Amino acid sequence: MADFGFNEHHQNEIINYMRFARSQRLLRLKIIDSCFEELKDSRLVEETFTVDEVKEMLDGVHAVVRGEVEMELINTAHTNVVLLRQLFSQAEKFYLRLQSDISELENRELLEQVAEFEKTDFKTTNKTNQETHKPKLAPLNEGGVSELLNKEIARLQEENDKLKSRLRTLESQAMSVLDEKTKAERALKDLQRTQGDQQEISSLENTVAALKEDYERSLSANAATKKDLQENLITAKHELLRVQEQLSLAEKELEKKFQQTAAYRNMKEILTKKNEQIKEIRKRLQKYEPDD
Repeated sequence: MADFGFNEHHQNEIINYMRFARSQRLLRLKIIDSCFEELKDSRLVEETFTVDEVKEMLDGVHAVVRGEVEMELINTAHTNVVLLRQLFSQAEKFYLRLQSDISELENRELLEQVAEFEKTDFKTTNKTNQETHKPKLAPLNEGGVSELLNKEIARLQEENDKLKSRLRTLESQAMSVLDEKTKAERALKDLQRTQGDQQEISSLENTVAALKEDYERSLSANAATKKDLQENLITAKHELLRVQEQLSLAEKELEKKFQQTAAYRNMKEILTKKNEQIKEIRKRLQKYEPDD
């Protein structure tokens, strides 16, 4: 009986998979056989055929056989992937990391051992050893694997303790850094407050200096304005006197010109006559007035 280095349970699992693969293979072979039988029954009814008819029959059989073989290869690949997925999924539950060597899949020696195993052990295996439920990886109870798992668990536990210790150290350092940060922020706020007071004092000093400069500028401007006003007043007085003098001269000149006109002379004669008449009337009235 061929030995692949597995225990009885795993060897039975291999037998179950090989039986499944053989059943699928036989099914495809039966389909291919039926294709040829159908060709014989439906087309090979005459004694002679032309070249074109032979080519047509061969092309038809070729297409059917090619499709069946391709479907079988694809199905086999997909089936292997599903099986590997089951194995890896169950291995992860026990914290195992399975690795595969693709190059071993073309190892002729191993392939021949598998073929020999299929011819001999596959047929003589007791059917009572087959499991009727869904194939699963049984818990690993072998001493070597258990010891390996215990070591891995111990290593992980030790690593976890180291990480916890490291975490406590980092938390302590973080608290210290946080305290230093708080002190630095408080010192920075005090410094900013002091700088703000200094800036405020400097701003007030600048404001006072600006007000003083504006006041002095105002005083200088007022003095200059007062002097200008005095000068303007004197100039205005002189101009007023000059205008008054010109106006007086103009009135005199106007009166002189008016006296020289005919209207003025006629008016003067009339006024003279009126004055004489008034005097004559007064004399007459004095004769009739009482003595008192």
